[in-house]
Amino acid sequence: MPLSRRLGKIVLGLAVSVGLLVYVFWEVDLRAIAARLRETLWTFLAVSVALNFFSLWVRALRWSYLFPPRTHPTHLFRALMIGYMGNNVLPLRAGELVRVYVASRHGQPFWTTFATVLVERVLDGLAVGLVMAGLLLRVPIPAELRWAIVVFLMVDLMGILVLVAIAVAPGVCRVLIETVFHRIGFERRLLTMLGTMTEGLRGVRVPRHAVAITVCSVGLWLLVALSIWTTLHAAHLDLPLTAAWTVLAFLGLGVSLPSSPGFVGVVQAATVLALALFSVPRVEALSFSLLFHASQFIPVTAAGVLYLLLEHVSLTDAARAGGSRVAER
Repeated sequence: MPLSRRLGKIVLGLAVSVGLLVYVFWEVDLRAIAARLRETLWTFLAVSVALNFFSLWVRALRWSYLFPPRTHPTHLFRALMIGYMGNNVLPLRAGELVRVYVASRHGQPFWTTFATVLVERVLDGLAVGLVMAGLLLRVPIPAELRWAIVVFLMVDLMGILVLVAIAVAPGVCRVLIETVFHRIGFERRLLTMLGTMTEGLRGVRVPRHAVAITVCSVGLWLLVALSIWTTLHAAHLDLPLTAAWTVLAFLGLGVSLPSSPGFVGVVQAATVLALALFSVPRVEALSFSLLFHASQFIPVTAAGVLYLLLEHVSLTDAARAGGSRVAER
């Protein structure tokens, strides 16, 4: 990616984050937020942090089943934590490339690892889409927000259909690309993407892996919802589990926007909008968002730094190495 384009994306992400922060903090009493934060129930927050780490462990376990059979990938939890830390401190979500680079240092081909991460992202989109579809049926959502959810669901559905088509009939997809895009000029790039996704779906096509992936997916998202729910209680918000699923869905929609590292501003805006559906005042919702964001950001970043030291690799070098591999393709 040209330097000017990268800089443009970084500036856009910063602008979105700043704009959202101004929106949510406009005319809010900061002293009231500070007072709410001082009343935090730390036991509930500690449980939330533990649940979040457990969900990340389950995510790493699911990632192992996305690899082709009999490959036995290792150090995936370590790579995952380093990648999440990278997303918290590096622009353009470069932590994903760092994660692939670190995992590939332990025996797995770089492009196989890269492909599994792409498939993982599609699976995450499917999960968030299912949660959002459930919310449309159970939670009264304002009309101005419904269109954004519907657009997300349509894009999500198209992504799932493409993924299913590649998994079921990769040969047909190749012929279709060669026929339709031969004269347009995108044929080579699309065939490369097809090859990458086909490689990433080798694990999913194995029935034993597919069952494990499904079980892990249900488990990790349930753990994330419980982590949000316990943070709500840590912030003295006695809300049903539906509220936690709503926050999760809005966060899933929000992180698709460009933003600064760590999704600053996006987390705050998404949680405020989600909790407004449950008549939570802005001060209480913002207090929760800051508490939840800190409980996710600080422990994960600290763990990522620790694992990075164990890997004896520089974060910037890892991001640069991963980016150069992708640019070469």
